[in-house]
Amino acid sequence: MSRRRYLFAYDIANPFRLRKTCDVFESHGTRLQYSVFLCHLTRAELEILQYRLINIIDPTEDSIIRIDLGPQHSPADVHQIGRPRHLPHTGPQII
Repeated sequence: MSRRRYLFAYDIANPFRLRKTCDVFESHGTRLQYSVFLCHLTRAELEILQYRLINIIDPTEDSIIRIDLGPQHSPADVHQIGRPRHLPHTGPQII
């Protein structure tokens, strides 16, 4: 299965929904900033993630932005300024 890299950023108004949203992202990706995650996902994993998020957020108060960074084998460059972050390596990983 082909994986793509996605950058997600969210703004959740309610503390309970915020914690649940964060938990979902922590199970699917790597935190880059407080409300920004980098995820390497197959199409099926993306669908599962989106389904879980839709069932948590209130679309009248909350927002989630997804940016497609491209295929994992040819990803968009992610540059950092300042304190370095340990970004996930491309390719399969055993955790």
